[in-house]
Amino acid sequence: MNRITSAVLLTLSTFALLNAQNMQAPKAKKIDKKLEKHGDIRTDEYYWLNDRENKEVISYLEAENTYTDVMLKDTEQFQKDLFEEIKARIKEDDSSVPYKYNGYWYITRFEKGGEYPIHTRKKGSLDAAEEIMFNVNEMAKPFSYYNLNGINVSENNELAAFGQDIVSRRIYTIQIKNLKTGEILSDKLENTTGGSVWAADNKTLFYTKKDESLRSFQIWKHTLGTPQSKDELVYEEKDETFNTFVYKSKSRKYIIVGSSSTVSDEYRFIPADQPDAKWSVLQPRERDLEYSIEHYGNDFYILTNKDNATNFKLMKTPVTKTGKANWVDVIPHRKDVYLENFEIFNDYLVTEERSNGLTQIVIKSWDGKINYNLPFKEEVYTAYISNNPDFDSQILRYGYMSMTTPNSTIDFNMKDKTSEVKKEQIVLGDFKKENYITKRIWVPARDGVKIPVSIVYRKDTKIDANTPVLQYAYGSYGATMDPYFSSSRLSLLDRGFIYALAHIRGGQELGRPWYEDGKMLKKKNTFNDFVDVSKYFIDNNYTSAKHLYAMGGSAGGLLMGAIINQAPELYNGVVAQVPFVDVVTTMLDDSIPLTTGEYDEWGNPNDKVYYDYMKSYSPYDNIEKKNYPNMLVTTGLHDSQVQYWEPAKWVARLRDLKTDNNLLILKTDMEAGHGGASGRFEALKEVALEYAFIFKLEGITK
Repeated sequence: MNRITSAVLLTLSTFALLNAQNMQAPKAKKIDKKLEKHGDIRTDEYYWLNDRENKEVISYLEAENTYTDVMLKDTEQFQKDLFEEIKARIKEDDSSVPYKYNGYWYITRFEKGGEYPIHTRKKGSLDAAEEIMFNVNEMAKPFSYYNLNGINVSENNELAAFGQDIVSRRIYTIQIKNLKTGEILSDKLENTTGGSVWAADNKTLFYTKKDESLRSFQIWKHTLGTPQSKDELVYEEKDETFNTFVYKSKSRKYIIVGSSSTVSDEYRFIPADQPDAKWSVLQPRERDLEYSIEHYGNDFYILTNKDNATNFKLMKTPVTKTGKANWVDVIPHRKDVYLENFEIFNDYLVTEERSNGLTQIVIKSWDGKINYNLPFKEEVYTAYISNNPDFDSQILRYGYMSMTTPNSTIDFNMKDKTSEVKKEQIVLGDFKKENYITKRIWVPARDGVKIPVSIVYRKDTKIDANTPVLQYAYGSYGATMDPYFSSSRLSLLDRGFIYALAHIRGGQELGRPWYEDGKMLKKKNTFNDFVDVSKYFIDNNYTSAKHLYAMGGSAGGLLMGAIINQAPELYNGVVAQVPFVDVVTTMLDDSIPLTTGEYDEWGNPNDKVYYDYMKSYSPYDNIEKKNYPNMLVTTGLHDSQVQYWEPAKWVARLRDLKTDNNLLILKTDMEAGHGGASGRFEALKEVALEYAFIFKLEGITK
């Protein structure tokens, strides 16, 4: 999204002559645009910014960037030092834990000095010679932005499809590499998600195309060696609230096409060795019937909310009789346990379950003789089922970390209950996890609900009103923000910060109802929870308003916009990363990516009830003449999720209306999109910028 600046747009050379003491912030010109809906008229004076082809828009964004550089000039060296400090904790010549698939061991590794991964494999044994499939460092050289995804190897192990994005709009071109000769074939599939699926014949490829709004809406069938114009459309998702996708079952016996909206799913399938077969629908879509599937033996296993199973349950149905009337319970619904995920082995069923805000991994044998939980000792942690492509294995691979324990990949023998840590994330330097404390506190919200908050700090940090706290949250789409380890975060903790991860409503940390209670017409619970956690920290002497900072990105950036409208006096500084802040206008524009598919997340403002509710919290529509905290706002010119003009307009209107002299700066990455810069280390510069901004406000200079 775009918005303009400058009543008088100063040239960059003019800016360079000014200093932070006398420099005036860019001031966007106003061109009133009347937006009418349901008889309500909103005036958007910065609407003109949503044209990235307009040179005046680009000049404004560049002027804002220059202003940011000048206002943070005194942190320039500190940013460089922070970048080197954070980078120095990362082992440059690192590699993933190998996993075996279809006769090959696959490994991703990094070389010292390389920004990008090298994807390799070894045939049969880890002692075999290494085959380099893709050296992304070489592939990325011609481009300022580069992202490789969707590597997919054919059944005969000779071909690999892969997707490339060189703009950061998440639009990929799929190509195919002959792994025996190294040749890139002539096949080129444009406008895709990057992912693809090989049929068993090693010549048929299924892939997903995007429409103009970047919605995944079609599944196509491509035959090797033919032009894309000859491809066959096998499925089109015509409901604009649904996205479609394609994958292969773990058994490799079925190719599955899924269609999903926020509250409904539908799947169809064909045998992987019959790419021209007629597609069978497993269960036709029904509103409020959610399900996902995996194949094993003669059955499909189904994770679903069928029969009002709010926290989901596991069911199964024969491949030959797939309608919901044939579904039978494998794990019934439990009101106090949220069933998140499952993994099938020949002898075992493994489930990932959430209870009281923490994940449990449960192992059951099919014969009913074994049923136990993996033991986790820390009070606050993250555990998850990892990559387990082999049905026949007795070994479960899972991941584990906490806010003080680096991420570990662990192989657990389900038969004899022994485990082997295959890899623990290496943190270089003087890091010792025993120097840090992590715990969970429960904060009462204004409506009496208790909000879990995970915190971490150095054990020698003195906790009082002068302690700086950085509070982070997301709180949308049912995305669970588990307490994770971050080596970058150590730069905060080692300078006396408490880092707080607030598990506010809108996520699923406390089960599906936690999500339902923070969406649609209950969305304000998300914002209220964050503010109530902030007040708790201040009232209980963890910090004070002079030392409390807030951070959030994307929908978490919406959260930042809402909390500064509601309670700006609580925060000394706020970092809003790629913030979704112009909610009403965006959700009324169905040409923008994500809009139609999210009506069941935010509501459809074409309905006046949702329009009025949305308007009552939309950050851009609720800016007032009052004091706001110091703010750093970031965006990317090519962002496909939150268009750049949302944060640009927001900053322009804040500048016009705010009554304080606090910092308000906008940083636009002119080459990147929603995920920021590409490259392993380049993104750390963005972290260094955010930290330097917070440290500047806190008076920390080194």
